[in-house]
Amino acid sequence: MASLGSRGTLTTLLLLLLMACSSFVTCGVTRDWQLDSSQAGKKGNGKSGHGNHGHPKPKPKPSPTPKPKPILRPTPQPSPSPSPPPPQGGGMFNVLDYGAHGDGVSDDTKAFQAAWAAACDGAPSTVIVPSSFEFLVGPISFSGPCKSNVVFQVDGKIIAPSSGRKAWSSGLLQWLEFRVLKGIRIEGQGIIEGQGSAWWSSSSSPLGSEVSGRLPHVKPTALRFYGSSDVTVSGITVRNSPQVHLKFDGCQAVEVTGVTISSPGDSPNTDGIHLQNSVNVFIHNTDLSCGDDCISIQTGCSNILVQKVNCGPGHGISIGGLGKADTQASVSNVTVQNANIVGTMTGVRIKTWQGGSGFVKCIRFAKIKVSKVKTPIVIDQFYCDHSDCKNQTSAVALSDITYDGIVGTYTVRPVYVACSDGKPCRNIHLIDIQLQLLKQRGRTYDPFCWEAYGDLQGSAEPPITCLRSKNAK
Repeated sequence: MASLGSRGTLTTLLLLLLMACSSFVTCGVTRDWQLDSSQAGKKGNGKSGHGNHGHPKPKPKPSPTPKPKPILRPTPQPSPSPSPPPPQGGGMFNVLDYGAHGDGVSDDTKAFQAAWAAACDGAPSTVIVPSSFEFLVGPISFSGPCKSNVVFQVDGKIIAPSSGRKAWSSGLLQWLEFRVLKGIRIEGQGIIEGQGSAWWSSSSSPLGSEVSGRLPHVKPTALRFYGSSDVTVSGITVRNSPQVHLKFDGCQAVEVTGVTISSPGDSPNTDGIHLQNSVNVFIHNTDLSCGDDCISIQTGCSNILVQKVNCGPGHGISIGGLGKADTQASVSNVTVQNANIVGTMTGVRIKTWQGGSGFVKCIRFAKIKVSKVKTPIVIDQFYCDHSDCKNQTSAVALSDITYDGIVGTYTVRPVYVACSDGKPCRNIHLIDIQLQLLKQRGRTYDPFCWEAYGDLQGSAEPPITCLRSKNAK
């Protein structure tokens, strides 16, 4: 599917999501699907993913959006100083023209910062990271607001420092950050290489023993967007991040298309795409392989549409964990559809900690194909990532959750729905579930439900009889 060409097309798709959700469940929430008129921005085109499942409803074909005509190159003028030189042309800012070496060894951070500052200060502009070059860049923040929309064109390779406390002293939480921007597009066929293997080992850290001893769990995210709107990430490859590959925090009107995210299946905490406090997000035609959740949807997220994505290896597509340390959570209006999930720990999952509060509601997983997945359908309200979590009665309330057309093979258990005793799950709908056991070594289990109220519609293989009637309690 081509990248969205206008704010109207994104709004139309989100409206389709609203209708799809409301046709399965009735949610007592207000849905603000209209994007603010100030968020209008052009979207870039991205390469297609490999999802081949059809959308349950026809969608209008996006009309092509012409790109703005480039500004003519000015006549070069002699300058007494070679640094910084003038840009390639009006609106085009090549990092090589600002002192970048592109040899993979020299530190090009300052050149990237200078090119960004020039682009941010003018008319609609493009920062160019050219192909056939490898740029070593340390932690950097591309901050706004800018005077106009900016395209960050990545066709070359950007690599993170592989070692050295000095290189990482200014950016322990993120490597490449885009802050407080409107109409920002990251596109191209280039690679963002996090060189994360040095961070994954428990016995070593690029920060050195002194810093890593005091901050053992601090690892940077490869690419982070904060407080931004009208964001498009298209076509690029992000791989081997020290921790999360691509994060959106406090963003709205986001599109991710044609992106490849890759790290080994055993790389710890390397989520593919992480959403937090973000609304109106469209992720499609994207390939995700990592060592944690392919997509992680956290608190403060609503109006999320994920379709035609490939996930695996990893932990599957997850909402949560929510409610950790007795916090309040809110997630609503999420649809994940037409996805292929292969060789993961779970398929589509909702996970919450005991002691939390808030809600997760109006969630739909549809037309999901799983292969060699340990447990394809999971709701776990007793989530704990260590051994000493205490039992608590308070919990995040889960309701109006639909699993429709989950098909394929599993290796351990087809369905695991463990809901809170204090706040049982309400309106859980299982529709046409067809999961075949792929016999392997090890123990296998039947479907399991606890304090889960809902119904089974259509056929189910294996039989699922553990849901309680809606009126039973």
